[in-house]
Amino acid sequence: MPTALITGVTGQDGSYLAELLLARGYEVHAIVRREAIEDADRRLANISHLTKSLQLHVASIDNHLSVYKIIASVVPDECYHLAAASFVSYSFDDEASVLQSNFNATHFLLTSLKELAPHCRFYFAGSSEMFGHALGTPQDESTEFNPRSIYGISKLAAYHLVRNYRQNHGMFACAGILYNHESPRRGFEFVTRKITSAVARIHLGHATTIELGNVEARRDWGYAPDYVDAMHRIMRHDVPDDFVIATGTLHSVRDVLECAFAVVGLDYRSHLRFNPEYFRPDEAVTLCGNHAKAKRLLGWTPTRKLEDIVDEMVRKDIALLGAKE
Repeated sequence: MPTALITGVTGQDGSYLAELLLARGYEVHAIVRREAIEDADRRLANISHLTKSLQLHVASIDNHLSVYKIIASVVPDECYHLAAASFVSYSFDDEASVLQSNFNATHFLLTSLKELAPHCRFYFAGSSEMFGHALGTPQDESTEFNPRSIYGISKLAAYHLVRNYRQNHGMFACAGILYNHESPRRGFEFVTRKITSAVARIHLGHATTIELGNVEARRDWGYAPDYVDAMHRIMRHDVPDDFVIATGTLHSVRDVLECAFAVVGLDYRSHLRFNPEYFRPDEAVTLCGNHAKAKRLLGWTPTRKLEDIVDEMVRKDIALLGAKE
């Protein structure tokens, strides 16, 4: 039975990944923060149905000794590093913590694995934000990186560290450069979940409006379980490599609004209010990925269209909110 270690298991991707690995016969370990255990109803919600099957380790991945002890105890065959300060901020208000979280934690994992489990395959969750103000579209593995946020900069620095451990230390260290991907487990701070949860509240009579910024902003949106499947395919590839994981199709925030309100038979224009505080700089930059390499070498292609993803999210949010009444 192969052994896997996951960071970020309580998030959208981590929870789907844990399900996938358990279904494929893995012994699955995961690192969680103490506050997650102390507030399990909220912070462990995505994995509440899995806790009896997972082996949870309480630690901070920002602490080298904590990481080292867990690696020594688990000695994993595969390590999936998904934890990160993941919400993209353009305010530069908290640069130090974002840089520390996204770079140092990656370093602590790699150096511990190198010493204690050199056979372990390592997956790093990269991001399309590493391309940032992209010089061309669609982007693929050869596109020049040009990050424009602290989050993108920190992810790119960690990505180069992963490549260094692969090239200079011979580790099976790989990265998935994932574009936006959504599901009913998406965090409420992201625009797709903000929209679907607002539609649920409006449908059930708890609200009448939703406030958004630039609804013409476009993104390459995929389905989270598809992208988690891509992670596992990357790890099981014959050689360590980096892959862009994306749909190659752009949709606007307006498209998401139309899809979401259509589920409950409403016109979004009757409920939308614009808030200039929600506008981001450089919204016009188009991030659209080319997954040709993943299709060719991994046999991976996206399976769900945006309207189907949004439909699932709206119905789930209605069910969640209705259950609380």
